[in-house]
Amino acid sequence: MAATDDGDGEGEGEGIPSIDHPLLQPDFLERRLYQLKLAGTAANHHTLVCLPTGLGKTTVSLLVTARRLDEVGGKSLMLAPTKPLVQQHADFYREALQIPNEEIVVFTGDVSPDDRAAMWDEATVIMATPQVIENDLVGSRISLSDVTHITFDECHRATGDYAYNYIAERYHADADRPLVTGMSASPGGDEEAILEVCENLGLQEVEVMTEEDADVDEFTHDTDVEWERIDLPEEVIEIRDALNEVITDRLEKLKELGVARSTQPDQSQKDLNRMRAELQKLINNDQSEGFKGMSVHAEVMKLRQAVTLVETQSVEAVCLYFDRQRNQARSSGASKASQRLVSDPRVREAMRKAESFDQLHPKYRKTRMLLAETLGLEGGERVIVFTESRDTAEALTEFLNTSFDAKRFVGQGDREGSDGMTQNQQQEVLDQFRGGEFEVLVSTSVAEEGLDVPEVDLVLFYEPVPTAIRSIQRKGRTGRQSEGRVVVLMAEDTRDEAYFWISRRREKEMESELRELKGMASELESELEAPQQSLAAFEGDGENAEGESTAKVERKSGKSPAEGKSSSGSEGVSNQPGLQDFAADASGEGDSADDEDGDGDGDGNGNEDEGVETHVPSAEGDTIEIVADQREMDANIARDLSRREEIEIRLETLDVGDYICSDRVAVERKSVADFVDSLVGSERSIFEQVGDMARHYARPIVVVEGEGLYEQRDIHPNAVRGALSSLAVDFGASVLRTESEADTTELLAVIAGREQQTADREVSVHGEKQSKTLGEQQEYVVSSIAEIGPVTARSLLEEFGTVEAVMIASEEELQEAKGVGQVTAERMREVIGSEYDGQ
Repeated sequence: MAATDDGDGEGEGEGIPSIDHPLLQPDFLERRLYQLKLAGTAANHHTLVCLPTGLGKTTVSLLVTARRLDEVGGKSLMLAPTKPLVQQHADFYREALQIPNEEIVVFTGDVSPDDRAAMWDEATVIMATPQVIENDLVGSRISLSDVTHITFDECHRATGDYAYNYIAERYHADADRPLVTGMSASPGGDEEAILEVCENLGLQEVEVMTEEDADVDEFTHDTDVEWERIDLPEEVIEIRDALNEVITDRLEKLKELGVARSTQPDQSQKDLNRMRAELQKLINNDQSEGFKGMSVHAEVMKLRQAVTLVETQSVEAVCLYFDRQRNQARSSGASKASQRLVSDPRVREAMRKAESFDQLHPKYRKTRMLLAETLGLEGGERVIVFTESRDTAEALTEFLNTSFDAKRFVGQGDREGSDGMTQNQQQEVLDQFRGGEFEVLVSTSVAEEGLDVPEVDLVLFYEPVPTAIRSIQRKGRTGRQSEGRVVVLMAEDTRDEAYFWISRRREKEMESELRELKGMASELESELEAPQQSLAAFEGDGENAEGESTAKVERKSGKSPAEGKSSSGSEGVSNQPGLQDFAADASGEGDSADDEDGDGDGDGNGNEDEGVETHVPSAEGDTIEIVADQREMDANIARDLSRREEIEIRLETLDVGDYICSDRVAVERKSVADFVDSLVGSERSIFEQVGDMARHYARPIVVVEGEGLYEQRDIHPNAVRGALSSLAVDFGASVLRTESEADTTELLAVIAGREQQTADREVSVHGEKQSKTLGEQQEYVVSSIAEIGPVTARSLLEEFGTVEAVMIASEEELQEAKGVGQVTAERMREVIGSEYDGQ
């Protein structure tokens, strides 16, 4: 029996030619010429493999892995964005490869870091989520040196700060014999996006197969794409128009500020983003109009979301949204935008109309009709309904269950008013759907990428998808083995229509771009910018006398493949011996003929290399160690420090501080927003955090990162200055300011270098959070009621004496406490006295 599987589909048949290979199970993989062609290219080049969903991208990667392990040896690493997809790939590889199952391992966050380090050494094939591998690389738990093939599944995600990019950079730098395969049904919407993916992953060849290719055509069937136009009832249009009237009013205010060019409610997202950028400029110039305008802009965005829900989802969805807005407006510290939104008479009237709407939404009616046709009249077996909204997925599942056997399929994260699904729950639902235990799967975007959802008779888009990537992923669920049907529901004269045409245009653009890129490996290299060329340079164009690639020798010496230069951008340092001495302390080197500005750079012109950042190790060969709290991985600091040859990062869950630079220096890092939040609304204030540091470390440091420290929230600048003074005077902490993450990164490197190399101190992690006193615990309990905060909590406890007395006090009695007014008292009694609703 031969099979093909790409993580999102499987086919098998008897008497079909199969692929023979020493590491593949006999008669397991069906011989498909297009897969062999793609694998042939991918086995010899860093290759982007573009193949429609369901036609065996994973099989292509498997063939390359088998060949590399057989011919070169080493390890294979396959990365996928979700835990279910990782597990699915592992199951397929275990079936397909003649490798002991225990040598094919799964790395997710469920496996402890220590266990992963031990498993890595023994494994031959590793399947993992990218965040886990990124953390293990930053924390120096694993090495990619002997990985001979790495696969990036759903590689279109390799943009921005996604973990794929860091892993690819490290792989090209560290691996002895690297080979990269990127896989996607849809790598980007235009040439620029596709080239960005290639740049970030170090890909040099693009191989594309579409359903029109002769080799692929025999394995596909026509998929009809239909669109059903839906007329909205008058009551729904009235709700929308009322909300649009408020949007127009708010845009008029923005126009008065000079940032809006039009007051039409159907502004493009591009125009709204432009307005926000202009308002931010006003804020940066300390103009009060910027703050006012930003609040109005936030209100416009909330209103637009409500309009989108009522137009494209359902009235039930917008009712749930309004409920959340009301709750936010009543919470402590609610934004003025939320408060204005729910208090506007026109919005309140729209809320009332939505709550009184008792008809069946036309999209619900059409969905039920299409399912009855497919599953009843046409004898179909399975249908997938996709929706953008989790609220809609839940409400629609409940509605459809009156006529069909339907189940929802949503992501893992909990959201207000909607419970997520655990990985086990997701797997159970998919297994039941595959086994025919129910007939309708109502899914959010979680089922789009790669998951092995069986092919179905109908894919129903509850609303059009505005991006080509997601539209292609969804349509891949049907039409692979037999003729399938795709239906898109479009509400007339709404955003649905705009999204549909945008999606169609982008898909056509993507296919055109891919075909232009097809087979142009030599031209592609010249298209790629400097970061890509630097990655390629690590493979080495030559060898030194010891047979080592010249690129790697340059990296070990601290020079990049291009010039071996980097810069701090400091001008005039060569004329200031004192500053020069500090730079030398940090790097472990003094002046050199090639490094006139003393920053380990070599060019002295303030321009950083465009390639992979490399740094000169200390003259003594010592490694600087920095322990980072693994929760700091949300920032790029630990990641950037780990790129440096002279620095080793160790990730731990720290009780005290964010970074430990020696036995006496702990650093607490705060963005300006976090710093201000920690003064007024955080569970642990900055004073508690620094107090813990001061008890355990002789030199506590607070780094406040970013600009606009005195412009955060509605706090007087003197209050912020008072907090800074208290940290320095009362707690003995050094308070340092940095401009950005990059600036903080450099500062930490200098601090750790001076501590460990100049002062010859060792890194030692110690200390724990101090337990709260009884009084602090009582204040914490009371302050959490309706989020009233610590000041009001202390006032209440002083008035009533005990937590219990506060809890049983009436509204009138609560108002006797200093700082407690009628609104706060009402909110407290609502929280304390209302029946619990776990939904």
